[in-house]
Amino acid sequence: MRAVIQRVTRASVTINNKIEGQIALGVLIFLGIVAEDTLEDIKWLSKKISNLRIFSDENDVMNLSLIDQNFEALVISQFTLHAQTKKGNRPSYIRAARPEIAIPLYEEFIRQLQHDLGKEVQSGVFGANMEIDLLNDGPVTIIIDTKNRE
Repeated sequence: MRAVIQRVTRASVTINNKIEGQIALGVLIFLGIVAEDTLEDIKWLSKKISNLRIFSDENDVMNLSLIDQNFEALVISQFTLHAQTKKGNRPSYIRAARPEIAIPLYEEFIRQLQHDLGKEVQSGVFGANMEIDLLNDGPVTIIIDTKNRE
């Protein structure tokens, strides 16, 4: 499971000219899933993101987490995070999990993040053509891959 986390002052996802999810201060999470991902990956990643100290404290030091700040999260599925670009100019997405595997894991990640944050998490629609609008704060962008924990 791979996540690109962006600290934002606002973010939204629009599908067919309708806003499906939006947040104010918090994080926008682009989530890519592979077939080997498990519930353990979900729990680890959700806990990591919830407790990631990327928000400024009173001394302007990144020392506070989503939980500390009670900020929001927006999760967007993005199979292209697992693109392979070694050969040629057309990316291969063979590593990305097929929908029958990815959708339940995506939905479980959202449930786990809601549990860890103690609040509702906004999301896009798996497999939909989505327009993402965001204002990156910092900018702060962090990439986490559950296969690189050690």
